[in-house]
Amino acid sequence: MATENAYDSITLIGPTASGKTNLAVSLAYQLHGEILSIDSRMVFKGMDIGTGKDLTSYVYQGKPIPYHLIDICEPTESYHIHRFQTDFKKAFHLVRTEKKLPILCGGSGLYLEAVIKDFAYTSIPSNIQRRAELEKLTLVELNEILNTFPSNDFLKLADPSSHKRAVRAIEVMEYLVANPLFVLPISKPINPFIIGLNPTTEVRWERINKRLEQRLNNGLIEEVIQMRQAGITKQRLDFFGLEYKFVLNYLEENWSREKLFNELYIAIRQFSKRQMTYFRKMEKGGLNIHWIEHPHEAFSILPSQFS
Repeated sequence: MATENAYDSITLIGPTASGKTNLAVSLAYQLHGEILSIDSRMVFKGMDIGTGKDLTSYVYQGKPIPYHLIDICEPTESYHIHRFQTDFKKAFHLVRTEKKLPILCGGSGLYLEAVIKDFAYTSIPSNIQRRAELEKLTLVELNEILNTFPSNDFLKLADPSSHKRAVRAIEVMEYLVANPLFVLPISKPINPFIIGLNPTTEVRWERINKRLEQRLNNGLIEEVIQMRQAGITKQRLDFFGLEYKFVLNYLEENWSREKLFNELYIAIRQFSKRQMTYFRKMEKGGLNIHWIEHPHEAFSILPSQFS
């Protein structure tokens, strides 16, 4: 049994296709909980297959399991971490008020850290003009700019490994330099018991393979076509992630279905590795993650307060 620590929720993390949703549904049923999705794409309506919502999974032994933070905005809307923090806090408070157990579930490490650590830096506004300038630079050039700033608490947390995150990091640092009296808003962070699902590499690859085949057979391509017909731009689809980006390439560049599958399969595997790298970084940053290989192991490691 894990050490008792007055936890106020349970969090399930893990790379894509690790079985998080099914475990979350099972825990919610048995512990009288409700699920809070921690996913940067499931917030968007109409993006069901590419994001893997599978809303039919939120049923256990015939009982619907309540979920939050899914289908809460349009694909054309701008949605960012600060807004997610606000929406999350409302949902978390609602679940707790109803005397239910919040069960956080998702693979978006940055969003998860934002709600667990309550990143106050997300309240710093965007600088549209400056962002347009920075987006023209390479990732190497962006990191060179970041290296010119003196180290502070924000830079210690920042992850400039992608172009988008590096741009935002520069944006925040320049704001802090220009506003030295900026005071971070204070709020009480949550205290979840964190379970990490980490099946063997072979199992993950097989699940990714099977799931991708199912999505391609069950309407992923048609979903992307519908989004384009609805006016969603190519740049916006690229922003929504691998499935949408690669299917669009398939449509516009006349790829074969075999090439689409192979290219997307490799990209998802690489993404899965990056997810695990981020989770390990979270551990080094102080988060206590209890790793398991099989979902059924979760029930044996839960603190006694949840029994």
